[in-house]
Amino acid sequence: MACQGMRGCCLFSFIFICSFIFVVVVQQILYRKNYLPSGQQLNRHHGDETGIWSRVYLPDSFPLRPARNDKREIEWPFNSTSCQMLRKDILDVKVRTMVKTSELFDRWRNIQLCKWEQNKEEANNFTMSVSRSCNASSFLFTTKRNTPSGTNLRFEQGGTLNINPEIFDMFPDDMPYSRSEFKRCAVVGNGGININSTCGKEIDSADFVFRCNIPPLSDEYSVDVGSKTDFVTINPSILRNRFQHLEKWRKSFYEDLEQYKNASIVLHAFYKRFDTAISFRAKYALDDFKSHSSVFFFHPQYLLNVDRFWKLEGVRARRLSTGLMLVNLAMELCEEVHLYGFWSFPTNPTGASITHHYYDNVKAEPGVHAMSDELFHYLQMHARGILHLHTQPCS
Repeated sequence: MACQGMRGCCLFSFIFICSFIFVVVVQQILYRKNYLPSGQQLNRHHGDETGIWSRVYLPDSFPLRPARNDKREIEWPFNSTSCQMLRKDILDVKVRTMVKTSELFDRWRNIQLCKWEQNKEEANNFTMSVSRSCNASSFLFTTKRNTPSGTNLRFEQGGTLNINPEIFDMFPDDMPYSRSEFKRCAVVGNGGININSTCGKEIDSADFVFRCNIPPLSDEYSVDVGSKTDFVTINPSILRNRFQHLEKWRKSFYEDLEQYKNASIVLHAFYKRFDTAISFRAKYALDDFKSHSSVFFFHPQYLLNVDRFWKLEGVRARRLSTGLMLVNLAMELCEEVHLYGFWSFPTNPTGASITHHYYDNVKAEPGVHAMSDELFHYLQMHARGILHLHTQPCS
């Protein structure tokens, strides 16, 4: 009986040990999936990716990425095993509505552990696709070459405009940019996520800088958004609302644009007929005050091509944002594209509230743009190494 008792105890101990080992193995498998649960991080014991890893348990309130203005103490190589899993975690979300916004934030915070690196093959393939579909090198602006005098130019929203000699004379002879002309470009959105980013120097170090809708660049903001500007857009609504249709405030308009120095000023003159006269008035005003900036008009065919391309990618909106138009353009003109100030949620990735713009909290007209869908594609493009989406402090 004693022997049988001992055998029973041994059997029970053996089953208990096997069960414990099984639970430990399952936990390790779950913990090593390509999504780090809240409050946990991996800690590397050796300097290379093949070193031994252990799990560090942190309080639930501890962010996976350092808080703003803190140093980045952990940054794994882009192609490390861990980073491949974290990137896959983003790419596995095929449609934005597949996961809750909070979970998308978690996955994005996790991928910030990885040092971004361009995937040249992915970036080149995407650029070729965009160039074939949109063709900025030929149709970005209306020019004397692509829009001869006498042309009936079709507006984006329907209807045509006859290009008479006076209008024709406002066009440049040919396109000022060519494909892949610039090495490193910064596309600067106006999102509140720019606040306290300290990205100004990094932005200004880019070879070419795009900005949307003449945002303020005063000393109050330049530490976060920089001041260098090579290309800046103006929506006709800004001319109507901020400058009273340019009927009385032409000088203040000119003076506001002086902060952009020799940047190219780009107008949506041919979105619909209502926008044309005021866009022409803006060019006349800058010419009258002898501005050093060149003024261009988006070619409606280019913007229609961009709209068609992104609809096929899944962005369905009444109108694409100017930010996405510039991202699309940068992919054609630049070898490497970096985005700043692009974040469409009222909280940053760590959950802290942010204003809509870095300079005010005026919301966009609802139902016009699909900003969250656009951002979802930037997250995916970042994970694929096509572009670098910056949502963390730069220093």
